[in-house]
Amino acid sequence: MKKDSLSLLPNIGPQLAKLLCDHGIHSEHDLKSIGSYKAWERISLQQETFCCIQKLYALEGAIQGVRWHNLSDKDKQQLKQAFELFKQNKKLATLPTK
Repeated sequence: MKKDSLSLLPNIGPQLAKLLCDHGIHSEHDLKSIGSYKAWERISLQQETFCCIQKLYALEGAIQGVRWHNLSDKDKQQLKQAFELFKQNKKLATLPTK
């Protein structure tokens, strides 16, 4: 599979494909192997602006081959729970220590 094949997936435009490649995810196989959450987390830890639920939905949609709007309610709920946990853990990690 060619390196630029990521941008052929639903929800993945040139900018997101570049971000994925910059973070070691170069193909559809790589994305499916790591999973949407781990791929999203890898980028979100480095780029604060990437940390939004729609980007997580977009990656999962790409894996499933659908637009993120068409993910099942169950999938969206599971991703939202993971997203909220990530945000909570990130806040805890930035609290000052005594």
